Amino acid sequence: MVTDICRHFYGVKDVYEGFDIKALNERVAEVLTKMESLQEKLETTLQQMEKNKDVLDKTNITRLEHKTYLEVEVLRPLYSAHIALRQVRLPKIEGIGNYTVKEIPLINTFITEEIRKYITPKENRVGNVNFYGTDKIYSTIGHACVLMKNELQEYMDYDIGSYCKDDWNLAQKLMINGCDPLPRRRCLTRASKVYHKPYPINESLWKLPDDRNVRWSNYQCKNFGCLSSKNTKRGYTKCTGCFEMDKEKLKWVANSSLLVDFLIRDVLAIKPGQIRIGLDYGVGTGTFAARMREQNVTIVSTALNLGAPFNEIIALRGLIPLYATLNQRLPFFDNTMDLIHTTGFMDGWIDLLLLDFILFDWDRILRPGGLLWIDKFFCSKKDLDDYMYMFLQFRYKKHKWVLAPKSKDEVYLSAVLEKPPRAI
Repeated sequence: MVTDICRHFYGVKDVYEGFDIKALNERVAEVLTKMESLQEKLETTLQQMEKNKDVLDKTNITRLEHKTYLEVEVLRPLYSAHIALRQVRLPKIEGIGNYTVKEIPLINTFITEEIRKYITPKENRVGNVNFYGTDKIYSTIGHACVLMKNELQEYMDYDIGSYCKDDWNLAQKLMINGCDPLPRRRCLTRASKVYHKPYPINESLWKLPDDRNVRWSNYQCKNFGCLSSKNTKRGYTKCTGCFEMDKEKLKWVANSSLLVDFLIRDVLAIKPGQIRIGLDYGVGTGTFAARMREQNVTIVSTALNLGAPFNEIIALRGLIPLYATLNQRLPFFDNTMDLIHTTGFMDGWIDLLLLDFILFDWDRILRPGGLLWIDKFFCSKKDLDDYMYMFLQFRYKKHKWVLAPKSKDEVYLSAVLEKPPRAI
């Protein structure tokens, strides 16, 4: 039906080029379903009234009851269908003569008005191009948002200017499943009701933060002490023990019996004075960044709250968390990072094609002469050659390259590799 309408106005070619006919068809189908449901409800009611007319003749229905029935059972569904139909947008015709059909991306996919307002392009008020060189700004969302339509509409259902729901876990679920980036929201983020000022930097690096500075409602644990590796019900599995500062203090500075455990001082000695900024890509509480800070190196730490407040503790320690998933391109410009360090996150579970895209993105942001530190990557022995190829394909210079057994069937790989100049 929708295809026929669009064909009538635009022609066959225009219907299918640059226009999401599927989304429009789904929206119109929703309206038709609502109208059919309303019709069935009214017909059923009339049939029941006819069937029970003798009883109804003896019953007095008050004016209020009659009004309530009309409002709830008739007017509200009719209004909902009416609004949904009015929200359907056909593509605009742009140009003269050989016109083109242009549709606002995804506009017919969502019903929630706040999402529609967000993704609608915002034209410059002065009518000229802005400093980006464009005449409008497109607010972006992840393409997989269309697969999580109900969850996204729940996330964007709020009162503008009021407090947001305590639903960061819903936001993270959307992000992890590809609805990333998320739309901005126009509500106020909730903080802890008893927030206290954080510890000064000379204390915060190696001291667990105040429990009162975290909203614990969406975590299994309700304080930092509960996150101990001794607690089997701590709510997370990755990075076991990384909320215990006594253990964390030993990482990357204390000698280890494992050859795959490199020390920070040895890695920095490869490029004396040249490592100033970098990225720690993994799961942790910011300890690598804390140790590098002591060496006057600024590290940004990626973090997801996978069952524990990883972002919160990194920030409360006075370090920089980057709330990012594996799904997205890193928000850094080309050839800017001195160091990329990765540990504890991307192991032998990761798809080779996904890893390939990630490694090329790392190569993009790593400057010529920058170091890629692969820290205790592990995989099954049978997959080792595949993963080794992935790391070696860029022809980085090997400063360190160590393999060691992890178990009977698994193996560790640690390496420090230097990006070549590529002066092309």
